[in-house]
Amino acid sequence: MSDVPHATAPGTRPPRQSRTGVTSTGARKAGSKSARSRSREFGLQALYQHQIGRNALPDIDAFTRDLLGFGKCDSAHYDALLSGCVAQQAELDALIVPLLDRKLEELSPIEHAILWIGAYEFQHCMDVPWRVVLNECIELAKEFGGTDGHKYVNGVLNKLAPRLREAEVSNDHGNTKARGPKPGA
Repeated sequence: MSDVPHATAPGTRPPRQSRTGVTSTGARKAGSKSARSRSREFGLQALYQHQIGRNALPDIDAFTRDLLGFGKCDSAHYDALLSGCVAQQAELDALIVPLLDRKLEELSPIEHAILWIGAYEFQHCMDVPWRVVLNECIELAKEFGGTDGHKYVNGVLNKLAPRLREAEVSNDHGNTKARGPKPGA
């Protein structure tokens, strides 16, 4: 036997890890992701290709649909994100730019695409609560973005939400205040 903790005998497999929960980086594991979450991931990958490769949208879409696991995503939501963000990129940038502390060109393509997704969903996906949009974008930034990119995405989208979902955000904040401070806060 080895003195190394959790060592396995030669020829045996290590214990199987849970498919749900979070990874060491804090991102959700694949087994715990919803079809909508997966559609955002594939949408992000496609938008990245759009920004970096400048490939034709049908080519990007065909490539993305061939990726492993695409069948588990909400393809209608993926379609809306990809086509909507590409068609409205100038309008989405116009919403985002005033909230940035740097030039748009200085954003990483991943964070830029995540901000497009957040702004698009705030505007067009009224069935998704604003806090869910925010959380999903933060999760995308944790998993695919740079170190602390999720903090930047959070800051920008937290400023954008009240502009695009004013009633929902103010109602949500009003309910939080009505409940009072959390115990121990």
